[in-house]
Amino acid sequence: MDLNQRASGVLLHITSLPGPHGVGDFGPGAYHFVDWLEAAGQRLWQVLPMTPIGPGDSPYQSVSAFAGSPLMVALEPLAERGWLTLGEVPAFDAQRADFARVAPWRMQQLRAAAAGFVARASAAERRAMADWCEREAAWLDDYTLFTALEAAHGLQPWWAWDAPLARRKPAALKAARKAHAEEIAFWQFVQWCFDTQWQALRGYARARGVAIMGDLPIFIAHHSSDCWARPDLYFLDAQFQPTVVAGVPPDFFSASGQRWGNPLYRWDRMAAEDYRWWTDRV
Repeated sequence: MDLNQRASGVLLHITSLPGPHGVGDFGPGAYHFVDWLEAAGQRLWQVLPMTPIGPGDSPYQSVSAFAGSPLMVALEPLAERGWLTLGEVPAFDAQRADFARVAPWRMQQLRAAAAGFVARASAAERRAMADWCEREAAWLDDYTLFTALEAAHGLQPWWAWDAPLARRKPAALKAARKAHAEEIAFWQFVQWCFDTQWQALRGYARARGVAIMGDLPIFIAHHSSDCWARPDLYFLDAQFQPTVVAGVPPDFFSASGQRWGNPLYRWDRMAAEDYRWWTDRV
C-alpha cells in the first residue's frame, strides 16, 4: 500500500468478529469482513495486538511478544483437515466475549485437534509443521518451553520456579525439554496453526486491496518468555525483580498517572547486539 495516498479503513480486533465459537478468529467471519471492506471501498483494516492474553485478558501483558493468541485459531479449518470433530458448541453470548468461559472450551478443542494431527496428519503436513518450527526456533523454543513450565509450576511467575529453571541452567533446560516434550509439541502445533491461518488471511486481504495495520506493544510483560529467556536485556535485580518499571505521568486520563509495571529495556545491551531482538520482533 502506498502510504502517500489517502485511504480510510476500520479498526476491528480479530476477537470482535462475529462467529459461533465465543470470540472472533481467523475463520469465515474474518474473510467475510475483508469482503465487506472491499465492497465498502475501505483499504485499511487495523487490528489490536494478537499475542496471547495475560492478566485481565489483556494482550499488553502477554507471555510472549512473538507468539499468537490460541483463541484466534479458527476451528473450522482444523475440522476440514480431519484433525478435529466439532461436537455440540456451547451457547456463547453473541454480543460479548466471556473469556473465562470461552478460553477453556477453545483450548479443549485445540488439544483435541493436536491429538488428531498426531494420529492422522499426512507426511506433507508433518513436514510443513517441522519446517515452520525450525524457521521460528529463535523465539518458539523458549516460548513453548516457558508455557509448559508455567503449567508445571501451577502458573507461578518464572522467577518463582525451581532455581535451575529460573536461572536457565543448561542441564535443567535439557531435562525439562525431555520431560515436557508432549506439552511443548502441543504449543508448537497451536502456533503453527495460528501462523498458517494468519498468513492465509493476510494473503486474502492483500489480493483484495486491503492492507492490515497492526499494533505492537512497546513493552513486554515481566512474566513472559521474552524476559525469562533474556533477563540481561532488562533492568532487573539479582532476584529478577524490576528496579524500574514503565508507566505514564499524570494526564487527562488519569490524575495520578499510571503504573504499568513492565520492566524497562537495557538499550545499551540491545545496541551492543545491533538491536537484534527488536529487528526479529518487527
